[in-house]
Amino acid sequence: MLVSAKDMLNKARDGKYAVGQFNINNLEWTKSVLLTAEELKSPVILGVSEGAGKYMCGYKTVVGMVKGMLEELNITVPVALHLDHGSYEGAKKCIEAGFSSVMFDGSHYPIAENIEKTTELVKICNEKGLSIEAEVGSIGGEEDGVVGMGECADPSECKQIADLGVTMLAAGIGNIHGKYPDNWAGLSFDTLAAVKEKTGDMPLVLHGGTGIPEDMIKKAISLGVAKINVNTECQLSFADATRKYIEAGKDLEGKGFDPRKLLAPGAEAIKATVKEKMELFGSVGKA
Repeated sequence: MLVSAKDMLNKARDGKYAVGQFNINNLEWTKSVLLTAEELKSPVILGVSEGAGKYMCGYKTVVGMVKGMLEELNITVPVALHLDHGSYEGAKKCIEAGFSSVMFDGSHYPIAENIEKTTELVKICNEKGLSIEAEVGSIGGEEDGVVGMGECADPSECKQIADLGVTMLAAGIGNIHGKYPDNWAGLSFDTLAAVKEKTGDMPLVLHGGTGIPEDMIKKAISLGVAKINVNTECQLSFADATRKYIEAGKDLEGKGFDPRKLLAPGAEAIKATVKEKMELFGSVGKA
């Protein structure tokens, strides 16, 4: 069954490791992440952007697919199904569809409106036993049309949001979605430390986990990051493996085209990426 992310993140915070959130985009993607989590005995969060939810035929379809896989694949590790960078309306739809966790990204609103909308969603999630993530200070880059310049969060505003009772908090610390440019200044650990001081035991979230150097990842975990999001790296590994398979002329079998064979290399590539990240985050064997 799907679970709230609350317990797994509290354990990660206390144990000084991070749970990986891996965004899913199709059946093969989801299956690869779940099988790897089970193999490594690692808790895992399946992230779904609003765009990916629409692509996969709606949130109810996603919930049905994931719940079916948990049963058919005999998955025993804790799994949360989480809306990533959700709008206020999107969060409500995912709650109704059966997600076990949601993110409301109110970072683009004035802080007062962010607080108002987050407060309403916290109440709903508490009533239903779901976990909820909020954001202060937008994450750089673009993801499903959500654009951020990567500004650092105001620690005082982070405390205001954390005090509303959210489960976890994403604070902008110079991280970005997508590939990091050569002139990237790196993570602002001063900001992260200040946010940690203001928010206490609140599990913190690091978006844009692709491309951040290992030493920065480990330092972020030591400063309270308990959840790290990975999307771009899975996309790149999937696309590269599939491209190489096609270029090798192996996409034709027998009388015609078999999409199951075409997608298999990409699925294996995602397994390798997820395994690498779970080992780096320290979540192996923590289920």
